[in-house]
Amino acid sequence: MLDNRPSFEIFDPRGRVETASRPLAGRKTSLEGLRLGILDNSKWNANKLLRGGAAALSEEVRFAAVNYYVKTHGFSSDAPADLIARMAEENDIVLTAIGDCGSCCSCCIRDAIALEDLGIPAAPVITTEFVNETRLTRQAVGMPALRPVVIDHPVSSITEEEVAARVEVIRQQACEVWLGTRADI
Repeated sequence: MLDNRPSFEIFDPRGRVETASRPLAGRKTSLEGLRLGILDNSKWNANKLLRGGAAALSEEVRFAAVNYYVKTHGFSSDAPADLIARMAEENDIVLTAIGDCGSCCSCCIRDAIALEDLGIPAAPVITTEFVNETRLTRQAVGMPALRPVVIDHPVSSITEEEVAARVEVIRQQACEVWLGTRADI
C-alpha cells in the first residue's frame, strides 16, 4: 500500500557550534623572578586598576620586570597579533583588563586566550556583570578552562576607596590564575 501523504524535511535553525578544545598554557609553580606584562585596553579606570594591581603584586613578588602595554586602537577589538606576539616574547605572565561591557569583555577574554595559545598564563579582569558572557566566550573560543579575575561592577564611576578594594581582589585572584589554583566562576 502506497503512502500518498506529503513528506517534509525539517531543518533545525539553531545551528551547531563545534570548536576544538584549546589547552591552557602551563601554570607557574612560583611567581618570583617572572616578567609581568600588563595589557591595558584603555577603558576608564583600567589604568588605575592595572597599575594598582601591579603595585600590590610587586609588594609580595619580586618580578624581574613589569612591562606595560596599551591597546590604542580601541577596547572593543582584539589586540593586534604583533602586540600579542611581542608580549609573549617579553613576559612570562600577563594581567589584562578591563572587561566591563559586552564587546570589551569578549575582547579581553580573546586577548588572554591568544596569549595562552602562545604559552603565557593570562589573567583577564572582568566585572561581576559579565561573568555569563565570559563563560560563553571561553566556550565559543574553545578554552573553557581559562579563569578570569572577577571584580565588582561598575568600574568607570568609582571612588579611590572602591578602586583600592578592586585592586586587592586583582592581587589575590591574579596569583590564583597564574598558579592554577583559581576555581571556576
